[in-house]
Amino acid sequence: MQTRHASLQSIASVLRWLHRVFDATATWVTQLSWWKFFLFAALALIAGKILQDELFSGGGEEIVVRADKKPNKKEETTILIDDSGIRFNPRPKAQRGDDGNEVHIALPPQIGEELSNAIETAVNDAAEAKVTRYHKQASTWFKSFVTLLVLALFATKALVGGKKRAEAQTQTANAAVERESMQRQLSEAKMQMMQAQVEPHFLFNTLASVEHLIQVDPPRASAMQRSLIQYLRAVLPQMRDNVVVTNLGREVDMVKAYLNLLKMRMEERLTIELQVPEQLRSAAFPPMMLQSLVENAIKHGLECQPDGGTLKIAAEVAGNTLRVIVADDGAGFGVMPSDGTGLGLPTIRARLKLLHGNAGQLHIAANAPSGGVATIEVPYQLSK
Repeated sequence: MQTRHASLQSIASVLRWLHRVFDATATWVTQLSWWKFFLFAALALIAGKILQDELFSGGGEEIVVRADKKPNKKEETTILIDDSGIRFNPRPKAQRGDDGNEVHIALPPQIGEELSNAIETAVNDAAEAKVTRYHKQASTWFKSFVTLLVLALFATKALVGGKKRAEAQTQTANAAVERESMQRQLSEAKMQMMQAQVEPHFLFNTLASVEHLIQVDPPRASAMQRSLIQYLRAVLPQMRDNVVVTNLGREVDMVKAYLNLLKMRMEERLTIELQVPEQLRSAAFPPMMLQSLVENAIKHGLECQPDGGTLKIAAEVAGNTLRVIVADDGAGFGVMPSDGTGLGLPTIRARLKLLHGNAGQLHIAANAPSGGVATIEVPYQLSK
């Protein structure tokens, strides 16, 4: 049993080795382009022909032919040709001569010599022809082997090539998906970190305003406190859920709470226009992007203006695209530096590309007569 088990293990090892060799050869052949393969095949056939001629030509070699088979004693016949004629010894008993030993046919001396030479030449030619045929049959095996090898490689490339290419394309696609997934995870990790950072200066200023209003205007302080609670209730779920896509209505509610707090601070300097249809509140929309655009509009455009200005938020659908627009009539983007922790326009563009590819766009333009317009475009679809 142990011997049989060892034999089976040896056979399995040989089969695994053959499989590895075949797989490596198939991989190498399929990686070659067709013109490289045909060039290799032509060179292999030429090399096979040269090696056959060099190794198996047999030129100049002395060939000895001998018959090892002994004739039957009963049928043994000796034929001797000399100048005196032809001698047969022995012959079958019924055809023996008077002496019972041999038969002698007398020939003229010249004819006997010519006959002897002719028979010797015929025997030598027959032996040489036999050796030539044997040598030709023995020497063509190498060229045939090379031809069969080339044909086998051709069949492997034609039959296995498609499978190998499909496997290579699958591996490349899987690697691309893994890289994109890692980039998405990295982007979402950054997003979650940013979502977890409620602007300290905004909260401190708001709490300071509440404390001041408690002393001078308690009803207004109570209203600001309620707005702050509403804002935190809208923001905190975004921090806990770690969602990639939310809905537009949730983002609008969070921005409204944020703007209510700012309205209490800026008072008449801030005018808000909100034009988001009710049917679009369920549309899918990336989190924190709308608030980032609103923060930019306030800080860069309106807060730095002595008279403030108007902030307009609108949403519409054009074909299969959802457009969310944030416009102001203040100083415009880029005039005042930012001191907050907003996502930033480059980060918004990067997240839109990761989420929606070329279908996710951020457009920045100047507003007339002053200010700026930021538009986010994403595919229109309902939030899950």
